[in-house]
Amino acid sequence: MIKKFLSVLLIAFSSIVSAQVIGNITDQNNEPIPFVNILIENTYKGTTSNDDGYYELNITEPKTYTIIYTFIGYKTVKKKVAIDKLPYKIDVVLEEESVSLDEVLVNSEENPADIIMRKVIAKRKENIEKINSFKADFYSRGLIRIKDAPEKILGQEVGDLGGGLDSTRSGIIYLSETISKIQYLRPNKLKEKITASKVSGNDNGFSFNNAIDVDFNFYNNTIEFGNEIVSPIANNAFGYYRYKLEGVFFDERGNLINKISAIPKRENDPVFAGTIYIVEDQWTLYGLELDITGVQARIPAVDIISLKQSFSYSETDKIWALISQSIDFKYKFLGIKGDGRFTAVYSNYEFNEGLSKKDFGREMVAFEDNANKKDSLFWKTIRPVPLTTEERTDYVKKDSIQFIRDSKPYLDSIDRVNNKFKLGDILGYMYQNSHKDIRYGDDIPIGGIQFNTVQGYTAKANLFFTKDYDDFKHFFRANASLQYGFSDERLRASGSITYKFNNTSRRFLTLSGGVITAQFNPSNPITPFINSISTLFFEDNYMKLYDKAYLQLNYSEELFNGFRLFSQFSYERRNALFNTTDQVFTNEENDIYTSNNPLDETAYGIAPFETHNIVKTNITAQINFGQEYLSYPDSKFNIGNDAYPTLVLSYEKGFGATNSDYNFDQIKARIYQTFNIADKGRFRYNLRAGKFFNADDITFIDYQHFNGNLTHVSTEGNYTNVFNNLPYYAGSTNDAYLEAHAEHDFNGFLLGKVPLINKLNFNLVVGAHLLATPDFKPYQEYTIGVDNIGWGKWRFLRVDYIRSYQSGFQSDAILFGLKFF
Repeated sequence: MIKKFLSVLLIAFSSIVSAQVIGNITDQNNEPIPFVNILIENTYKGTTSNDDGYYELNITEPKTYTIIYTFIGYKTVKKKVAIDKLPYKIDVVLEEESVSLDEVLVNSEENPADIIMRKVIAKRKENIEKINSFKADFYSRGLIRIKDAPEKILGQEVGDLGGGLDSTRSGIIYLSETISKIQYLRPNKLKEKITASKVSGNDNGFSFNNAIDVDFNFYNNTIEFGNEIVSPIANNAFGYYRYKLEGVFFDERGNLINKISAIPKRENDPVFAGTIYIVEDQWTLYGLELDITGVQARIPAVDIISLKQSFSYSETDKIWALISQSIDFKYKFLGIKGDGRFTAVYSNYEFNEGLSKKDFGREMVAFEDNANKKDSLFWKTIRPVPLTTEERTDYVKKDSIQFIRDSKPYLDSIDRVNNKFKLGDILGYMYQNSHKDIRYGDDIPIGGIQFNTVQGYTAKANLFFTKDYDDFKHFFRANASLQYGFSDERLRASGSITYKFNNTSRRFLTLSGGVITAQFNPSNPITPFINSISTLFFEDNYMKLYDKAYLQLNYSEELFNGFRLFSQFSYERRNALFNTTDQVFTNEENDIYTSNNPLDETAYGIAPFETHNIVKTNITAQINFGQEYLSYPDSKFNIGNDAYPTLVLSYEKGFGATNSDYNFDQIKARIYQTFNIADKGRFRYNLRAGKFFNADDITFIDYQHFNGNLTHVSTEGNYTNVFNNLPYYAGSTNDAYLEAHAEHDFNGFLLGKVPLINKLNFNLVVGAHLLATPDFKPYQEYTIGVDNIGWGKWRFLRVDYIRSYQSGFQSDAILFGLKFF
């Protein structure tokens, strides 16, 4: 009881103990002004006002200070104050800046804004090179609200989202803060050590706010913001923007500041719209206020994103440095809508202090010990942007109910309600013990109802059990599946158990086994749903199956950063299967089902292989070159590096077969990569090669198969792993092979410049594909298509024209790509 009383006193007096200048900032109408920068003159020590216009400036001792209040669009206020005691209150009223064109010499032959922007662009590289490296303190706050949340989404209960929703089903669903030390080395090295982290409603939580995610340098030609967005001061900016000089004003140092509107030439281009402020003669950024739509950023769920940046000048360093940034956004998708803000404050810069590449490794983010255990006094003292009333209320509310919601009685009471069997649970029921993190149940998926010519109609039922440990950092999973074929009148069962050992190297061990029907190509080139439609409505039974009884052990782990090992050991018994039904909805004249023999579509009742047993082992190494990562306590999150490819090396061996001719060895390699080409779109490639040994008479199951497609429909996001006009088993081989795919999505770069068409927001996509084996003449496909077809946020269709060549023109086809499967 005494400890609780002392804690209350500590919090109550925390604002008095911390050394602060405090106050409120309003405009001439007494309206609060958020995001005002407050700095001690000639330093990067400062703070920012919150949404209520309130600020707290932490200082170390009473003495005379010159404090500067700046906010874009308002006159700068400079106050010299002799502070003799703390806290010290200074309320400030900011007057709107008088922006005038009187100082501008207008040249009738050229837009004055264009003259200014040409000078800024000419000096862009020089301004980048002024900062070779820096160290700084970094503060970040993230807040996401939801408004009028639905009770259910896709049939699933939404609940109150951890206490975030009020009676109107609105409220804060995410609130988090971080304090960190950052280091930067030009051109793109940035690392962060988080010293404090706070998540509302989770006293053990670690924030996902970090400096890397909000590192937006407008001196670069493009800014990665969902899409690669062209900067208003990029070398090619005049191809995307028009400019208008709105006026000029003088800052507190006497610098002439040009206020310029950046206006997109085309509404769907990957560009910003808004205002940039340029320092005359120095031709540097003073600040910016820019918007971008979700369409432009290729983030469909977002309506609009607003970004503000403010810069401050240091006489000592002769540098205009970013001191604050805010990102506001509004979203709406699937009936869910809301808004949010991510605020960043940079302070205590140390420029060009000799950092080098050896000071940076692959670790981008790390946490100090006990970073999530800082108390309220610490946050009150160090937080550069005061909490708003709404934010303080959210912290108090969620922190107070956290203990209750984590308690066994509360969790048991919730489980008692959720565990009651309801009519809607007939197709799937889950029992949970939230206190022990145990869940188990059954599921009868609608998608389990399928049709193929071997089994006829099928139905499926699943059983599952899960046990989580340490907030899902490691877990145990057990699954079982039952499938019944109504035509072959056979029940097949399979199951697996998986254990995840940790969340750093992500070591997994899985034991699985059972009896299933399997496609000859283990990549499953045709989905059961597409095959069902193709078979019943078009009499095209492309899926070819065999019966597989197996026992398999899988192990995988990241041995060191960027190097992951996969291993597999299995015993299999394989039996041939045959068609058992000729049912069809649309019976086309002169069209019948083909046999289930992939070697010969007319070989009805003839097995493509003899029944046999075989033992197989596979060892695969995946190397992600240049992989960077975020280190969280007991967790590691890998970040791919677009500048480098991924290499996969594999060795596979089949041995102990009941027919010794079926034993084999295979080595194979794959290399793939995806990267942006500035504002020209996104390019990806995928190359495979391999060679069999001692494999002259192996079973067709163990051939290397290549993903074909004859349905004219695809549910793949991109086509760098498939030949969309190649029969499914046309190129299969037991010898050497080479497979290559390349695809470029122009992402609006070309079609966005075509009048009228650019309003549709379509993307042009081109591709090339090659397959070569000793017994299969080189096969090529060339594709050209249009992606992002749809309306509003619903962009679900891609249409491609394909031409195939093999010793000359072979055939062409139209492919429809669907993205909602």
